[in-house]
Amino acid sequence: MKKPNDNLELEKGKTHIIVEIIEYMSNAIVSKTIIKKITGNVTVSSFDAGEELDEKISPFDTYIQIIDGVAELTLNDKKIKLKLGDGIIIPANSKHHFNANEQFKMISTVIKSGYED
Repeated sequence: MKKPNDNLELEKGKTHIIVEIIEYMSNAIVSKTIIKKITGNVTVSSFDAGEELDEKISPFDTYIQIIDGVAELTLNDKKIKLKLGDGIIIPANSKHHFNANEQFKMISTVIKSGYED
């Protein structure tokens, strides 16, 4: 049985329908790694309605793109509604969390280079 959080990369050189890479799971947040490197990663996640991702602070910029549904992002105490096709850069060292008032899927891209100071 596959675990909901599968850290294997997707097959290279093969096309994928991005919204179909991951399914919704009742009462859960599910993540699938698309690419994972030491310099960053790309992950697709699905959130069932009513789920919430704990507040966090990342030391790197993170690009979020909504690929299904509508998400609520709280960024430094400001609520932002993100709908299908919307993208946003969460700046490094910003306090943020996601809330699913309804189901949604997103792609998260983290680039770690440029912060080697």
